[in-house]
Amino acid sequence: MNIRAIRVMPLLGETPISGWDHETQPEDNLHTLIAVDTDEGLVGMGSCYTSAALVNGAIQLMLPAVLGESALEPERVSEKLHQITFWQGRGGAVTHAISGLDIALWDILGQTTGQPVGRLLGGYYRDSIKPYASMIFASPASGFAETLSGLVERGFRAIKLGWGGFGLKDVAYDEELVRTARDTVGDEIELMVDAGGSGQFWPHEYKWALETAHMLHDYGVRWFEEPLRPDDLTGYVALTARAPLPITGCEVLTRRQSFLPWIQQRAVDIVQPDSTKVGGLSEARRIAWMAYDHHVGMVSHGWNTVVGLYADLHLAAAMPTAQYVEYITPSPYLDDLTVEPPQLDADGCLAIPTGPGLDITIDPDKLAHYTRRIETVFC
Repeated sequence: MNIRAIRVMPLLGETPISGWDHETQPEDNLHTLIAVDTDEGLVGMGSCYTSAALVNGAIQLMLPAVLGESALEPERVSEKLHQITFWQGRGGAVTHAISGLDIALWDILGQTTGQPVGRLLGGYYRDSIKPYASMIFASPASGFAETLSGLVERGFRAIKLGWGGFGLKDVAYDEELVRTARDTVGDEIELMVDAGGSGQFWPHEYKWALETAHMLHDYGVRWFEEPLRPDDLTGYVALTARAPLPITGCEVLTRRQSFLPWIQQRAVDIVQPDSTKVGGLSEARRIAWMAYDHHVGMVSHGWNTVVGLYADLHLAAAMPTAQYVEYITPSPYLDDLTVEPPQLDADGCLAIPTGPGLDITIDPDKLAHYTRRIETVFC
């Protein structure tokens, strides 16, 4: 079974607000879906955390090496693409595009073998996992508490709050945000905080991060994410060694080689690779096992689409110590693209799919709505 065509589809009109300094608008194309068509009629779905314009350019670059390739060998094909694009996009948009292709090929392999991707990645250590609702901080005067209460009512038992002015005003405001969140959801709901250190011109360094970590620890926060600039390896090593709660990061990194020094030096307690950015499930799995072998945790970064969420669920199934997946909310690209939206169970967990491939059924009408029927076909 070989690759016959690749279709690239931008998601438009409902892009979630990101918290970046230049701000994301709903019309922006931040997430892109990829469909891989085979010569035997099967179709695999993938997701890329970048714009369709960049994905299209990357696919055009790689097309001679992709068309006619096996659709049943995701790891080999993806590594081949990493190797041949070394000088033209290593770690950038090309790697993001390879990520979508890789996820789609795993989907095809699962459909062909009649097995779920989680089993092909190594097997089922669990059949469900806790998602944490991931949202942007908001001013306590702007309905912040009501939004948090709504997430609890929906069944979430873990919530991550980030960006939205945290760390950009003063320490009193930061504590007000965290105190409001804890007072609203109570002690039974897990809270995580993402400082957003990969935002433009992040102003803080090690001592601010350490002091803030102590404040968060006092409120029972589960982890402190991206408190420093994403390239400050030395700062992260020092902070992780001294902070009273787990430090997480590395969502901006791509490919396993970039993660290795962070894992070997225990620069974070938990790495957060994004399968839609790092090179797909093939790379995310390798990163996760490197972390496991070095006693570092792994939680997938999942600020993306329902296809990305399903990829994360299958990866979580196959990792011995997986505890969470990220669930961006609100986002129609996650909640409103499939025939049946993801559903939390009574324990606030998501069932891990067990059908062939990713086991995802995209609603064609909803897909047409969010892509505006824009599709670039490479064949």
